[in-house]
Formats: sequence, structure tokens, C-alpha cells
Amino acid sequence: MKKVRNVGQSLFDQLESIGRAGIFLFQTLARLPVRWDESCRLLVNQVYSVGVLSLVIVIVSGCFIGMVLALQGYTILAKFGSEQAVGQLLALSLLRELGPVVTALLFAGRAGSALTAEIGLMKATEQLSSYEMMGVDPLRRVIAPRFIAGMICMPLLCLIFSATGILGGMLVSVHWLGIYDGSFWSLMQQSVYFDIDVFNGIIKSIFFACAITWIAVYQGFECDPTSEGIGKATTRTVVLGSLAVLFLDFILTAAMFGDF
Repeated sequence: MKKVRNVGQSLFDQLESIGRAGIFLFQTLARLPVRWDESCRLLVNQVYSVGVLSLVIVIVSGCFIGMVLALQGYTILAKFGSEQAVGQLLALSLLRELGPVVTALLFAGRAGSALTAEIGLMKATEQLSSYEMMGVDPLRRVIAPRFIAGMICMPLLCLIFSATGILGGMLVSVHWLGIYDGSFWSLMQQSVYFDIDVFNGIIKSIFFACAITWIAVYQGFECDPTSEGIGKATTRTVVLGSLAVLFLDFILTAAMFGDF
């Protein structure tokens, strides 16, 4: 009975945590700034911290993934005499699936962990309590700009990742493997549609951004104000953010391309 009680207690604790996270999200959305002039500087700083500082890892990863995808696609398609369709394979794979998912995983590992550690450190040093004592809402001052910055930066990083991946795959396909560049680009243009492929990839990235940023700021805001608590919260952000991305990817892919 003790083991059953422990399992039940753990289940109730998880449900309670999910409920608190939902309330935290609604409170954050309710405190989004109405007058953007008063929060513009904070938002710009967070866009730089979350988005600009993530550009290097996104560009480098996108380039190498595009190169590897071009090599693998050429090896498979050459067996059927369809190696000219490497551009089509490359664009559809990146825009529909690899671009949003890999960018989200990189975003969770780099920006999400940084957000959690930053907010957790502010809580450990009692900066959040100081805001409350001065009559400043920490959700409006600290959480809301970071949440908006994540929602803005993630779709842009996804587009940059996909574009860089296509350029990297083009370098391998055209300049190394000898595929005719005219067929590479023409087949890609014929098979890629903005309203189906590009737009759906952007929608995926927005959902991923909401989930990752929500998890990151919540874990930092609710962590134990100790070095160990901040470390555990950062780890939970990366793990839960990655799992949320993979779960949402299946749901969104089934809704967009499953023909249900």
C-alpha cells in the first residue's frame, strides 16, 4: 500500500504542477504590455539575447544538416535514376519537418536553458522579490518580454535554418555531386508551395516557440532558489521542451499532412 500511495502522490503532484503551469501561462498572457513604448527596450534586449545569440548555432547546424541530407538523398535516389530530385527532397524535408523540429531542439538547448538559468538566478538573488516590494509586477517586467521574444525569434530562426540548409545542400549537390543546377532549382520550385509547405512549417515553429518559452520561464520562476535547484530546473527545461516539441510535431503533422 505504501508503494501505491507513493505512485498516487507522484501522480497528483504532476497534475498539480501542470495546473500551476497553466495558471502561470494565463497570468503571463494577461500581463502582456498594452503600451509597447514602455517595454520596447526590454523586448529588444531579450530578442538579442534569445534570437541573435542563437544565430551561429542555427546557421552552422542548418548548413551541415542540409549537406548530410543532400548526400543521403543522392545516394538513395541514384539507385532509381532520380538523382535530379535531390533539390525537391531537400526543400520538402527541411521546410516541413527538419527545419522546425531541429531549430526547436536547438532553441530549447540554447535559449530555453539560458532563460531558465537567468530567471532562476534572479529568484535566488531575490531580485523578483525586490520587484514585488517596489510595486513592480515581475510577470510583466521579467516574464512577458522573454515570452514575446521567444515567440518572435523562433519562427525567424526556423526560416534561417531552412534557407541555410537548402544552400548547404545545393553546394554539395551542384558543386560536388555534379547535379545540374537548373533541374535542382526547377524541381524544387515546382514541388514547394507556400501555403502548404512554408506556411505549415511557420505554424509549427510558432507552436514550438510557445511550448519551449512557456516551459523555460515557468521552470525558472518556480525553481528552488539554490544552485542545485537552478541546475535541475535547467535540465527539466531542456528535457521537457524537447519532449513537448516531438509530441506537438506528431500532432501538427497528423493535422496538416495526415488527410484526416
